[in-house]
Amino acid sequence: MLEIDNLAVAYGDAQVLHGVSMTVAEGEVVALLGRNGMGKSSLVRAVMGLDAPRIVSGEARMDGTSLTGLRPHQIADCRIGYVPQGRRLFASLTVHEHLRILDRGRPGAWSIERAFEAFPRLAERRYHRGNQLSGGERQMLAIARALMTGPRILLMDEPTEGLAPVTVELVEQILDSLRTERLGILLIEQNLYSALAVADRVVILETGQIVWQGLPAELRGDRTLQERFLGM
Repeated sequence: MLEIDNLAVAYGDAQVLHGVSMTVAEGEVVALLGRNGMGKSSLVRAVMGLDAPRIVSGEARMDGTSLTGLRPHQIADCRIGYVPQGRRLFASLTVHEHLRILDRGRPGAWSIERAFEAFPRLAERRYHRGNQLSGGERQMLAIARALMTGPRILLMDEPTEGLAPVTVELVEQILDSLRTERLGILLIEQNLYSALAVADRVVILETGQIVWQGLPAELRGDRTLQERFLGM
């Protein structure tokens, strides 16, 4: 579904990705791992067509259609959803208002009712503003908001960052449930064990290049690999 082909991106004159190629298939969770500053967030920002970084060469394709040159809303219309690092909610909007903005009845999109059914805590907090929610509630809302666009591929940047262990487990359960709905997920994660718990494949970035790809079980059992590329 999503193909990233020899992608190189830069901030100004500083190139941060060097010929990255990978895929995310239907119903597959691919964990993108690596230490801070290795280009993981830059990769998903480039795929989403955000203003920075800029694509130097290569491209991303959705079902064979190039995303190069498209604006973020056009990429979203290609059924790619984005859960940004830090959640990026509107402080003054309520939970219900965040979801209502995107309630357009697109094919495959979640309705507000379905979002509240999947995330009962959001239903309880539907009239609370973004700045009144806990970290876990904000993450639930960020995920629900992305699903309201009807994605077939979901890009998630550090979804468990700053969350309590019990909330991390909840996010893992959400990812498992989305896999059963044949949603492809590209998961950027610093929490190694959380990533390995949900991933079908693992890709490791080091200084903007893919240095290892394999199965979660292979990485879980290789302490040398963990120490070399993840600083574990």
